[in-house]
Amino acid sequence: MARLYGSRKRILITGGAGFLGSHLTDRLLDLGHEVICVDNLFTGTKRNIDHLHRHPRYEFMRHDVCFPLYVEVDEIYNLACPASPIHYQHDPVQTTKTSVHGAINMLGLAKRLKCKILQASTSEVYGDPAIHPQPEDYWGNVNPIGLRSCYDEGKRCAETLFFDYHRQHNLKIKVMRIFNTYGPRMHPNDGRVVSNFIMQALTGEPLTIYGEGKQTRSFCYVDDLVEGMIRLMDSEDSVTGPINVGNPDEFTIKELCELVLTHTGSASKVIYLPLPDDDPKQRKPDSKLALSLLNWSPSVELAAGLVRTIEYFRWVQANA
Repeated sequence: MARLYGSRKRILITGGAGFLGSHLTDRLLDLGHEVICVDNLFTGTKRNIDHLHRHPRYEFMRHDVCFPLYVEVDEIYNLACPASPIHYQHDPVQTTKTSVHGAINMLGLAKRLKCKILQASTSEVYGDPAIHPQPEDYWGNVNPIGLRSCYDEGKRCAETLFFDYHRQHNLKIKVMRIFNTYGPRMHPNDGRVVSNFIMQALTGEPLTIYGEGKQTRSFCYVDDLVEGMIRLMDSEDSVTGPINVGNPDEFTIKELCELVLTHTGSASKVIYLPLPDDDPKQRKPDSKLALSLLNWSPSVELAAGLVRTIEYFRWVQANA
């Protein structure tokens, strides 16, 4: 059973040493909760959590969610899974296992404890969407056998498992579809467009645009994303999701490139390469549900968030 003592909760975060997980940890500790961070450090890094090891309400466990875990907690945030194409395509079988076996193990734990569990799903479940922007009731346009399918289909299967546990076992679930998120603690070599552009600009390398740069993305600053995640977890039990959480402001990749060059002051050139297979041409959330059910909308403008992110990558370079 859940073990609530007053307003303080003991909260498990899988993938807690990753980009999103470490920011979520900081926020939950600031709110007065206890946090158990579980991570196998495949893509997460101890650098993201070094500042937490002496915190009296923080605990780190090196563990792979593909194997069962036995802890006593009040809530579970299931964030464990490599999320960038370079990382999740490095070992695609393991990526699918992390999404599917990891979901089964964490759902089993939540069932035993009778506690709420949140799944960090992804906008990738929509594939290369034929509807724009993407509402939650859109079923997607996904290639089930492509290079990205280990992640896309793994996350889709995890959503299936969450809703089947909800229907079959009356489990309290929350499913959040995360759109492109950026900010400090992104992995410098994760292959995502924001980190790619910033690192290329800071090192004087050419900025690589795939295709003509007309494909669009929406970019949500990490603090806004974490706020939406906590609001979803704290919402009424009837609010299961899936709920899109992301910034509805849309930018072309070429516009992002120009912003990065401006705010880094870089003289780097821009080169154009062929578009990768199954790369979505448009990606933007329909965020009406997040606004109506969670009273959530992003507050950090892209330019302001990029400045903070660039400062972080400069620090990484200086301390490499």
